[in-house]
Amino acid sequence: MSINRRQWLQLGLLTTAGPALAASAAAQGPAPATACATPPAAAGAASRVYVGGYTSDLGWIQGRARGVAACRLDPVSGRLVVLAEVAADNPSYLALHPCGRVLYATNESTRFGSPPDHSLSAFSIAADGSLALLNRVPSLGGAPCHLCVHPTGRFVLSANYSGGNVVVHPVNPDGSLAPASDNTATRRPSGGPHPPGRHAHSINIAPGGSFALGCDLGLDRVLVHRLDLGSGQLVAHGEARMAAGSGPRHLAFHPNGRFAYVINELAGTISAFAWDPAQGTLTDLQTVSTLPVGYSGRKWAADIRVHPSGRFVYGSNRAHDSIAIFGVDAATGRLSLVGHEPTRGRTPRNIALSPAGDWLLAANQDSSSITTFRIDPATGTLRHLATNDVPTPVCIKFAV
Repeated sequence: MSINRRQWLQLGLLTTAGPALAASAAAQGPAPATACATPPAAAGAASRVYVGGYTSDLGWIQGRARGVAACRLDPVSGRLVVLAEVAADNPSYLALHPCGRVLYATNESTRFGSPPDHSLSAFSIAADGSLALLNRVPSLGGAPCHLCVHPTGRFVLSANYSGGNVVVHPVNPDGSLAPASDNTATRRPSGGPHPPGRHAHSINIAPGGSFALGCDLGLDRVLVHRLDLGSGQLVAHGEARMAAGSGPRHLAFHPNGRFAYVINELAGTISAFAWDPAQGTLTDLQTVSTLPVGYSGRKWAADIRVHPSGRFVYGSNRAHDSIAIFGVDAATGRLSLVGHEPTRGRTPRNIALSPAGDWLLAANQDSSSITTFRIDPATGTLRHLATNDVPTPVCIKFAV
């Protein structure tokens, strides 16, 4: 019988990091303060892609990646060419510092500190795109699965799935991670008893940088926090409640800053919201299915992206192994289905759009492949160009 990560974690086989991990991180000491001194200047950086993959046997998956790979995307063939790799324990999510010279990764780790434990890593990026470890710190929660960097570059926020908490780490001048400034467990929802199973699945900074929005799959809520930029502390501000059993997983903002879109893993839906940046509130607009009419298989949505033009939204469906494509009404933010594109691989856990909006890459975890699609700027539809052999990929990040 095969099981997925969620079922494995529910067996209680992963736990939060212990004191030995913190001691180990502290012993590493500071790195030279040079990583973010200047912006990247390497030719071809716009076509550079970083890929994180599972590297070990986690019980529910046999990871075969080495760590994080720096690749070049061929603009004609859509092929990925590996430029360099750096060893890392199960780097399941990646985020770039705004300066473009530091990469951060979550580590669903079993080898750092006293196992089992989990951590976050910071890597400097050289001019040729190669990576070097700056430092590694405790994630302060089990199964870190998502992280983001504040637009000022001063903080990294991370979400721990089995820990159910969100953690804030200040960023040192060299881009390395300082000890946490806040470790806030997902707060008790108002208006009733605490539902079981808190599972923080993502954390995103809202446009403007004052608010952080976290999707909690277990609570069926998007939790809104105000971020104090002086102290690095999160202050509970509000929430948006999803339909019971939806399982909100990831969130993406529209480029205009007025709309937000949440992909719901368990319901196989996308919920559209109006975002008030002054009040820090979400107002429900609509919920649409990511799956075609008549589909009766497993609902297992994963990732969501908004096109840089703001005209299209893309969501990935595992099990159905497809990308759902939606058009966006510029005035209302509401979605209309354009169609579905097969990913030509199994379990598209993560998708990424190039900064110019001309490419979509899909990380097919269980077929060890990344598919390259060219985006039609007029219709948002996808044209398959290449299927690349990449071991157990789970996160793709374009260079900035």
